[in-house]
Amino acid sequence: MKIIIATHNKHKLKEMERILLPMGYEAVTDTMLGIELTDVEENGETFLDNARIKAQAGCKESGLPCIADDSGLCVDALGGEPGVYSARYSGTHGDDEANNRKLLQNLKNVPDEKRTARFECAICVSFPDGREITARGTCEGRIGYEKRGDNGFGYDPLFMVGNKSFAELSAQEKDAISHRGNALKELREKLEITSD
Repeated sequence: MKIIIATHNKHKLKEMERILLPMGYEAVTDTMLGIELTDVEENGETFLDNARIKAQAGCKESGLPCIADDSGLCVDALGGEPGVYSARYSGTHGDDEANNRKLLQNLKNVPDEKRTARFECAICVSFPDGREITARGTCEGRIGYEKRGDNGFGYDPLFMVGNKSFAELSAQEKDAISHRGNALKELREKLEITSD
């Protein structure tokens, strides 16, 4: 079954493709279909709100089931920031370097035991018949003091799980524990139930 992924983030696309393909879904993008989905404003108050906004718009415009996610980093010492503003924490959407610099600056005097954080992910699939499936996933960790590793994207070089950052993990290692991986596992279970 074809399912359109509402993202232009190539890293997120690869991550979703790796997890959706074994489930029997052919992940396609608007570009692959020769269309262009509207870049909707993510103005929800939660990750699920934003995922739903994107999935509903993508389904309506493409006529296909559409999967969208919204995810971000929530740091306890910062009251849950950057949260839904993770991609634009520094003021410019998608500027990973600036976002990481701001995060380190805001945690400058925070001791190790208070640098706890989690990545959160909410996924929504909207179907042309009006059905909707949602799933959530988290991954607990802490924020390091400097960037480590060359893999991943966003805050991955600062997000420590055990002794490694997300950016030091292989794609397979990250998928096994990541917030998106966990959300997609829950989604797979829900999709299997609805297809029975």
